[in-house]
Amino acid sequence: MNPLNPVPFLTAVFLLSLAGGQAAGSNRVHFGNGLKIGEVDATSAIVWLRLTDAPERRADGTDFKADDEKVPTGLSLRDMKDSLMGTAGLVRLHYQARDGGPVSKTPWQEVNPQRDFTTQIRLTGLKPATSYTLTAEARVQGEGASTNTCGGGFSTAPLPSDTAPVRFAVVTCHDFPRRDDGGRGHLIYQAIKRLNPAFLVHTGDIEYYDKPGPRAMSAELARFKWNRLYSLENQRDFHRRFASYFMKDDHDTLKNDCWPGQKYGDLTWEQGLAIFREQVPMGDKTYRTFRWGKDLQIWMVEGRDFRSPNHIPDGPEKTLLGAEQKKWLFETMRASDAAFRILISPTPVLGPDRGGKNDNLANKGFAHEGGEVRAFLASLPGAFVICGDRHWQYVTRAPETGLTEFSCGPGSDSHAGGFSMNQRTAQHRFLRIKGGFLSVDVERALDKPRISFRHHDVKGAVVHEESFPR
Repeated sequence: MNPLNPVPFLTAVFLLSLAGGQAAGSNRVHFGNGLKIGEVDATSAIVWLRLTDAPERRADGTDFKADDEKVPTGLSLRDMKDSLMGTAGLVRLHYQARDGGPVSKTPWQEVNPQRDFTTQIRLTGLKPATSYTLTAEARVQGEGASTNTCGGGFSTAPLPSDTAPVRFAVVTCHDFPRRDDGGRGHLIYQAIKRLNPAFLVHTGDIEYYDKPGPRAMSAELARFKWNRLYSLENQRDFHRRFASYFMKDDHDTLKNDCWPGQKYGDLTWEQGLAIFREQVPMGDKTYRTFRWGKDLQIWMVEGRDFRSPNHIPDGPEKTLLGAEQKKWLFETMRASDAAFRILISPTPVLGPDRGGKNDNLANKGFAHEGGEVRAFLASLPGAFVICGDRHWQYVTRAPETGLTEFSCGPGSDSHAGGFSMNQRTAQHRFLRIKGGFLSVDVERALDKPRISFRHHDVKGAVVHEESFPR
């Protein structure tokens, strides 16, 4: 569990930052998107920061029309309602183990105007299984005093040799129009925060470039959608207090069911890949694995960068994962000695999916590789699949192998759909056409590891639960 309680080391600037306050000064630089803490392991983390010229998104201004594909003629993005413009400046971090010790400080560094005024700072030399508090400071170039702060914290992972309970949450499918808590954002973030997880995994479709209000057919509007979503209070407050791992899918890469080489209006494939890495804390690769103590290891796969076009005939050469990633996945999962090995995929691996889809390993279009991956996973003791992308919650189990997949469900009830209860099959152990999230607990009873999966509704109530010993 995450023991973080937002009472940081006792300096006036840090206490003020957690309250959303500001240090004295000109206040010309702000953390309007808060901060994001990611890629946490036992000894390191990456902190994402963006500087803005206002503390909140614009409350007035001109609304985008549903089918706008660019900023209206005669206006700039700054004129649009809900915009939050970036600004130049410098940032640094102070951080400290909650149980005491010295305060560490990173050097001042500039945010990058070519990357939406963002930067990412890697923290190293951290202590395993430790709760950290941190504060970000910002100042204007050429001025000595910081003019704004933003505080938060996170917990590092236990060592692979240590047994420790861990809880994490999994979400998918958000966008600004389908939020369910008004100007505050999505209700699920309040509910997940109450569970006090060690970390969150967002499986992708974080935003929808190809949905109205506006349609993000340019890099400018893609960034507008990211900035608007992460100006929401619920999202912003959650991500500064908990570590997260971010994955991408089709709608937050380019457009529905996309593959390399495509475009969406003026938004190119290369821009889509770059903007995702710009907007979330991320290391060298978007596919990676993290160990959380002796009993849990998680693999997060990349589902867009290496895939064959969806429409070509299936066969041994058609791939969703790509040869290099698949080799890495099989080798590292096979070598793991964790009690539970969890593959988290942006899209279904087991399904069943709805008719007419041809974009994931559960579909006929990728049947060869899908069968290969499912057979491999079924051969591993303690292996499970968690997927995003689908707009309904489910648990399915393959009758011939026992391989089980958990779909976390979309971020709000208004985002649910695309499947119906009368499509339930024999392999569905649970099916619900509503929004919510998934939580997972790994713990020991009588020194035997056990994993529990719980589906929650958007307010946090448990709607289904399954547990498995090892």
